Amino acid sequence: MNRQHQLAYQAIKEVSQGNHGTVTKLLAFLGVSRQAYYKGLNRQKTAWEIKNDFLTERVQYWYDFHDKGIGSTKILSNLNKDSSVTFPVTVKQVKRIMRSLDMRCQVRPKKRSRIKQQEQYIQDNVLNQKFDVGSPNQVWLADSTELSYGVGGKYKLRLSGVLDLYGRHMIAYEFSETETACAEIALFKRAFVFAGDVHPMVHTDRGSAYTSGAFNGFLAQHKVTRSMSRPGVPYDNSPIERWWNEFKVRWMERHAMPATYQEFVSLVEAGINYFNHLDRSPARNDLTPAEYWNEAV
Repeated sequence: MNRQHQLAYQAIKEVSQGNHGTVTKLLAFLGVSRQAYYKGLNRQKTAWEIKNDFLTERVQYWYDFHDKGIGSTKILSNLNKDSSVTFPVTVKQVKRIMRSLDMRCQVRPKKRSRIKQQEQYIQDNVLNQKFDVGSPNQVWLADSTELSYGVGGKYKLRLSGVLDLYGRHMIAYEFSETETACAEIALFKRAFVFAGDVHPMVHTDRGSAYTSGAFNGFLAQHKVTRSMSRPGVPYDNSPIERWWNEFKVRWMERHAMPATYQEFVSLVEAGINYFNHLDRSPARNDLTPAEYWNEAV
């Protein structure tokens, strides 16, 4: 018996309570015999159906937990770490359940069209789009993005961040009115307090804050290797660009615009905590960025 019949029989049972003759009329409308109805109504679920119902409930739970902002692969990552799920689950099963529930990742569609930039070799682009690293504190990416708060987005602030390429872990962040050398120095002070005595490659774009003498003099004290994106090639810093995009689409745009500065800070900090400590991915063996990063430190 399929799920549609199960739901129909249960609905008939509930509607007919205290309404004489309702069952007969509804069964006639559906073209189902009374014998088939009672047989189906009293039928015991199979082991497969019980397992499927439970899995459906857990898929719905993790989909709602992430505000309907994740797809089948990330739902699978959460199921793999769900202590109540004691049997193996495949992405095919998750996709089947999502289809049955008409469940889709409700975020902005990916932009598929990209104009290939003209290749140009720049000596100080040391990273050179080599985004696969084998350990924490090997490569840090830094960038900033603009966010809004207040009525109608009246107020603007810059959020700067340091992203460790290993596991895409946001290890430090800083608020400022504009992207300045002072703000970026404060940001990296937080990063080095968090990570300790490390000497990563630091990759940034060519913004004025990152090319200033004060900023680079500060980094020189920590014996880092500097790398910078080529002019007009944002893909050279694409992992953190993608992080900002996901942060805005999956977090900021899915919450009400903060009315005050305090609400804004709380929302941003909660979002960073979400992506560091709750966002699981198969690319990290179903771990969160923080779990993946800490496992290797």
